[in-house]
Amino acid sequence: MKPLKTEVAFGTPWFQILGKTMREGEAPYYSLKLADYAAVVALTEEQRVLIVRQYRPAVEHETLELPSGLVDAGETPLEAARRELLEETGYQGGEWEMLGGMEPDTGRLGNLIWTCVAKGVRRVEGHAPEEGIAVETWSLEELAQAMVDGRFDHALHVAVVMMAVLKGGVRLPGV
Repeated sequence: MKPLKTEVAFGTPWFQILGKTMREGEAPYYSLKLADYAAVVALTEEQRVLIVRQYRPAVEHETLELPSGLVDAGETPLEAARRELLEETGYQGGEWEMLGGMEPDTGRLGNLIWTCVAKGVRRVEGHAPEEGIAVETWSLEELAQAMVDGRFDHALHVAVVMMAVLKGGVRLPGV
């Protein structure tokens, strides 16, 4: 089934609210149109996972996340993931694998989150993390425990980690 009509009800540079009329005479169904974004499970040569700590105004507290960000126009998800890793952590290189896209919320959002694994990333001299971001390196055991105890609770990033386990050769203890 396709909408009979789709209109932009509200728009910003970051998102649009779309009103989709599905049946004649019914009120529109509203959803958000957002840019795709990419997240990466990045492992150092020492098998440490890069985690970024940053304040998020939407939830009004610091979060623990994977390096991630929007896919810019004209950029592939893999290019975005590589760029975001360097910008957010000051790390690059290694062996990269694109694991695919996932729909974050089919009831409300019209975008994809792209999943990547990078193994053997290294710190680049002269590249500091973005302002407001602290980089932590965790063992795979620490990541697994943080997911279990709720410290690493960004649902989409937990899904990215699980895709890395299922498709990307990352091994978490107990999984």
